[in-house]
Amino acid sequence: MKAIIPTGGMGTRMRPLTFTANKHLIPVANKPLILYPVETIAATGIKEIALTYNPGQLDIIQNFLGDGSKWGVKFTYILQENPRGGLANIFQVCEKFIDGDSFVMHLGDNVFTGGIKNLADHFRKHKPKGLVGLVHHPENVRLGVPYFDENGKLVKYVEKPENPPHDFAVPGVYFFDPIIFNCFKGKEKITPSPRGELEISSAYQWLIDHKYDVDTLEIEGAWLDPGKVQDWLEANFYLLDLNTKTKIDSEFDKTVKVTGRVTVGKNCVITNSHLKGPLNIGDNVNITNSTVGPFTSVYNNCVIIDSTVTESVLMESVVIDKVRKNIENSIIGPNSNISQSNHSEHYSELLVGELSKISL
Repeated sequence: MKAIIPTGGMGTRMRPLTFTANKHLIPVANKPLILYPVETIAATGIKEIALTYNPGQLDIIQNFLGDGSKWGVKFTYILQENPRGGLANIFQVCEKFIDGDSFVMHLGDNVFTGGIKNLADHFRKHKPKGLVGLVHHPENVRLGVPYFDENGKLVKYVEKPENPPHDFAVPGVYFFDPIIFNCFKGKEKITPSPRGELEISSAYQWLIDHKYDVDTLEIEGAWLDPGKVQDWLEANFYLLDLNTKTKIDSEFDKTVKVTGRVTVGKNCVITNSHLKGPLNIGDNVNITNSTVGPFTSVYNNCVIIDSTVTESVLMESVVIDKVRKNIENSIIGPNSNISQSNHSEHYSELLVGELSKISL
C-alpha cells in the first residue's frame, strides 16, 4: 500500500497567515501541521508517500520535509496543477506513482489523535475496493455524510446534506483499490460538481454504483480539522492538553515558577516569569517578567517581555514587548512585533496586512 498527502490548497480560511506561509507548515502545539499526517502514515508501516503540491510551492515544502528518510519513508513530490481541482483530482494526478497498488489519501491538514492503523489493517486484511473512515460529529451537515441500508452497508455518500439521518461524518482519510482510477475514464466517468471540483464523494459513489465493496470503519481517537482560525486554536488547546509532558531542556533560576506540564526547548533564557501548563515553548526563546500559558504554544526564537499570553499560538520570531492587556485566544504570525504605545493610552498604532483581524 502507498499513501498520498496533499500539501497544496489555497488556505483562504487562514488568511492573512497563509499569504506568506503554507498552511501545512504553521505549527499546532508547536509542531508544523504537516508532520501529524506524515507521522500517522509512517505508523501504519507504509513506506512510499506522494506529497502533492500546487504550482510555485515545491521548494517550500520539499526544503522543509526532505526525502522522508527522517521518518523511515520515501517521499515523491507530485504537482497538482489545478489547486481547485478537488480531492479526487489529487489522487488522479498520482496514478503513475500508485502504479497499480492500493493506497490511502490522508489530507495534510487533518489530525487523527488515535492514528489510522486500525483502518489500514482492516483494508489490508479484507481488501475492499474502498474504505470510508467515520467519526461522530454534531455538525455533520457541513461535511460528507454516509448513508446506509438496513444491513448497515454503505449505499450513498452525500456532501453537506440538509437532513442527515445520523451524526456520522467522513473525515479526511480515504482508502482505495487501484480500480478507482477507472472512475476518471469512459462514458460513466465522474464529472465536476456544481462548484467545479472532482469530489471525493463522487469517487466513492462510482464504486458503490458499480457494485464494488466499500467498507466503513469508525476512527479511533479524536479527529481535528484546523482549517479556520478558531479551529486552529481549539486544536492547539486539545493537542497541548493531550500530549504535553514536563521536559525542560534549558536552565533557569528560582525566579521562574512552573505550574503544570511544561515543555521548554533548548537555549531559552527565562527570568522572573510564571510558566503555566499545558505549555510548549520552542528553542531560543527569551521570556522576561511575564506570565505565559496555559494552553499556549510559543515557537522558536520568540521574545516575550513584561506581558501575559494565554491560550494562544505564537509562530516563529514573534516579539511581544510590554503589552499591558493580556493577550488571549490569539494566533500571531511569524516575525510579528507587538508592543505597547508610549504616546497615549487613548489610541493605538497599527501596521496591519490585508484581511487581518484585530480586537482591541
